[in-house]
Formats: sequence, structure tokens, C-alpha cells
Amino acid sequence: MTTMTHDRPVTGLRAGLGFALLSASSFGLSGPLGRGLMDAGWSSAAAVAVRVLLAALVLTPIAVVQLRGRWVLLRRTAPLITVYGLVAVAGCQLAFFNAVAHMEVGVALLVEYTAPVAVVGWLWLRHGQRPTRLTVLGGALGLLGLLLVLDVVSGARVSVVGVLWALGAMVGAAAYFVLNARDAEGLPGTVLAAGGLLLGGVVLVLAGAVGIVPFTVSAAPVAFDGFAVSWWLPVLVLGVVTAALAYVAGIAATRRLGSRLSSFVALTEVVMALIFAWLLLGEAPGLVQLAGGASILAGVVAVKLGEPRS
Repeated sequence: MTTMTHDRPVTGLRAGLGFALLSASSFGLSGPLGRGLMDAGWSSAAAVAVRVLLAALVLTPIAVVQLRGRWVLLRRTAPLITVYGLVAVAGCQLAFFNAVAHMEVGVALLVEYTAPVAVVGWLWLRHGQRPTRLTVLGGALGLLGLLLVLDVVSGARVSVVGVLWALGAMVGAAAYFVLNARDAEGLPGTVLAAGGLLLGGVVLVLAGAVGIVPFTVSAAPVAFDGFAVSWWLPVLVLGVVTAALAYVAGIAATRRLGSRLSSFVALTEVVMALIFAWLLLGEAPGLVQLAGGASILAGVVAVKLGEPRS
């Protein structure tokens, strides 16, 4: 039986959930690894640019093979790939960097991770696909979980400029899920990811070159909780695992689950980030954060139960 979302049919629930959790876990690893690089002297923009360009380098040969010489397909879907690279990759990252320059990271993340709500709103306003009560409940539980996990309730510094940039990052994140769900003319997910990452990486490098964001690198060892490694190892993992694998798995998940459900499952990224921060940085989550993780998972379940069946 095919379970229907409001945006596209769920053609493989178990596989879709597996890809979504794999993507969320991979993305969740990027924060602790990036923290290590930044503590070693890297700017956040440089770390992300190298990350996405390395991922594009890894995925491009696979994308070429999957195209099987259908270059006309690449030309037909060039607008999709361009918007994906500019909005979902580069735009989202640049907006987030500028947001955290004006406000606390936790608050910026909270605003950005309201993307699932934006996806639901887009599907409702653009396509007339009204969310069910369980979907609304799931969204509320997810947002409550984010508040608890990110611990932004007390003493958070809020900036109007920072909030506007964070909203831009939210739009980029929402575009990521909506565009992932588009299977334009049979475009392989690896081709979409490779093209978007390559374009996004180039834009990030140009942004650093003209001074929109700081762009510095370092060859110093990268220290984690109780051990240190050469700089190239976290860079390699960032590119191959937290970008190449994460984006391809995310596209595969969304094409099976639809943009709405996959966006809510992606909220588990913050839970995985907590776990990896504990393992790599020694930052053990508190009881409030664990409760937030449970609330996020409950929200995902509510959204899934709210999907009508055909």
C-alpha cells in the first residue's frame, strides 16, 4: 500500500525513514567536527566551503556515470540545480553565518529549524493541502523539543538583524526539502546533490573572497575530548560523510517520504548533534535536552500518524 503525503506519495516508508535518519545523523556530525576545526583556527565559512566542494568532488564521478550520457537532462534541469545550489546550499549557509554574527547560535538554530513548519505552510498556501490536526500537534511538539534541546529560553540575546538572517536560513532549509522532493524528469539524486554542492561551494568561496564572510584555514592539529587528529581527517569526514552522504541520503529520503514528513524526521539532526557533541567534545546533554529530544521524536510520530492513507 502507498501512503500519501500532501506533496508526493511515500513509495517506501522503511527505506525512506532509514535514509532520513542516515541523513540526519550525518548532518548532526558536522557540528562537533566543525567546532573542532574552528577551535583550531578555521572560520566557519571556510570549513563549510571545503566541506561542500569536497563532497561535490566525491559525487561528481558518480553523477556522471548515473547520467549515462543524458546531457540533455542536465540542461533541462539546470534551473532546478541552480536554485538548489544558490538557495538550499549557499544561501542557507551564508544566511546562517550572518545570523550567528548578530545573535546566539542556539537562537539562530531554533529559527532555522522551523523549516518544517514553513514546508507545511507552503504546501497549504501554494497547493491547498491543509495539514491535519496530528500534523499541527507534531509541529508543536517538534518546536517545543527544539526549545528544550537548544536551551534558548533563558538569557538569549535576540537581534532583529540576526532574526532576519536566521529567517533567510530557514527559507533555505525549507527549499532544501521542497526541492529534494522534485524528481524532475528522472534526475538522479546524486546529480542534483553534486551540481548543487559544486555551485554552492563556489558561491561560498566567492563570498569569502569579497569579504562577505571571514575565510581562514589552518593546518594546526584538531583537538577533541581527550585526543587530537591531523586537520585533514575531520575535513575528509566533513566532506564525505556530513555532506556527500548526508545530501544524497536526504534527497533519497524526501523522494520516498515527501518534503513534509522528511523535514520533520530531519529534526532528529539536533538529537544526533547532541550525541556526537557528547562523544567528541565531552558535552554531555542534560535532562532538559533529553526531554527535548523525546519531544522531537514524538512530534515526528504525530506527523506520520497524521498522514492520510490512500
